Amino acid sequence: MIAGIDVGPTNTDAVLLDGTGAARATAKVPSAPDDPVAAVRAALRALPRTGEPVSRAAVGLRGPARAVVERRGLARVGVLRIGGNAARAVRPLYGWPPDLVDAVHAGSAIVEGGGGFGPGDWTALDEDAVARFAAGLAGRAGAVAITGVFAPVDGAQERRAAEIVRREMGEAHVSLSGELGPLGLLERENTAVLNGALHRLAGDLADGLRAALAEAFGPDLTVLVTRGDGSVMGLDHLRRHPGLGLGSSLASTLRGAAILTGRDGAVVADVGEHRIRVGALAGGYPQQAFGARIGGVPVGFWMPDLIRVPRSGPRTRAELAEAVDRMRPSADRLPLVLVGGGAGTFAEARAHDPSHPDGTGRSNGLLEVAGGLDGVGLPGVGEVLVPEHGGVAGAIGAAASPVGGQAERVVRVDTGTDLAAVLAEVREDARASAVRAGADPRRVTVSEVSRTPLPYLPGATLRLHARASGPAHLL
Repeated sequence: MIAGIDVGPTNTDAVLLDGTGAARATAKVPSAPDDPVAAVRAALRALPRTGEPVSRAAVGLRGPARAVVERRGLARVGVLRIGGNAARAVRPLYGWPPDLVDAVHAGSAIVEGGGGFGPGDWTALDEDAVARFAAGLAGRAGAVAITGVFAPVDGAQERRAAEIVRREMGEAHVSLSGELGPLGLLERENTAVLNGALHRLAGDLADGLRAALAEAFGPDLTVLVTRGDGSVMGLDHLRRHPGLGLGSSLASTLRGAAILTGRDGAVVADVGEHRIRVGALAGGYPQQAFGARIGGVPVGFWMPDLIRVPRSGPRTRAELAEAVDRMRPSADRLPLVLVGGGAGTFAEARAHDPSHPDGTGRSNGLLEVAGGLDGVGLPGVGEVLVPEHGGVAGAIGAAASPVGGQAERVVRVDTGTDLAAVLAEVREDARASAVRAGADPRRVTVSEVSRTPLPYLPGATLRLHARASGPAHLL
């Protein structure tokens, strides 16, 4: 058996899935304010037991994002940027809200280093400057975020700087931008800083979740948490990379919608008590956001694209219809999947004979609303699906999603480039990322590497990206 728990702002949901992926038991309880571990314990107490052993459990959390928004429980971070003059045009933490800077910033420095696509372009890392900066942070910072301007091309200088920081500071948490973020310098740097700021909260969460789940199911249990890309990761990976959990609650809800409906492509509306969150599925995983912000800060974490709509009001249906239209990745008409605790009420649907020409019907646990969005008072979109157990879609997505990893690299392609070798390296990087996150190394599969031209860089330059996933490595 597999357990899934999704901690929401209002309710916490739990589910037990059997070996076929069928829900054998579900529970929904009020969330404990500001205490996700207490919410998990309450949901597990309410979850009926089947008598069969549980081998793993996965938890979806909103706690890290709330901590950033509310500026609480954050560690102070030293910000180190590698790139010399090429990195000085915009200072670190540019555009951050002042109160968040006050809560997080322990000092920053820009040191020499960096380069380009060839060995002749590189400037040596100023290791003495790195050591001085790290020594000056003693007693003032619990974490250090390191950002190399050219880390998407080669992350070696970030890794070397991390070695120096650990030598000077001992047990300080170190975040490397090349392991977390996208191409943009500021978004990548912000991502690394928030990752460091969240590490103390993540450690407390990991300890609390391990204890709560061991009490419920015994110590021989693999514990996972959800990620913003729709996969899951182990607790040790959460400690190292807590920012990967940002946006993970909606991601697991979207994955749950895909699992419950069998649809790899759809627009999903998560209908809650006070608001509706609208996202989209592409290939069975969340459609990723561009230009995401957390607590007023632009970041580059892999997070679901999201539009929020008020749950009630004179324009709710019109705004929902507009959000659904905006979320469609193409002009193709996609189904709308309604999940969440308020989905059934919102749809105003009745389940009866599927053969009825103008009614609704439930088949294989799926309620189809006749007339599409017109059937719920929203014109312009066709099929609407309300899956059975959609009220706990987030918990189902957490329980059933694989352990994942991703890898990106920027490469210039010329006559001397062995592109096949570079593609193989990116695949291996993605596979290794999934294994570090807790996947069974014998059962990881890697997607084909996508190739995106970057016309704003000189020469023929490609962004290479691969996703890897596999079942958890069980204890």
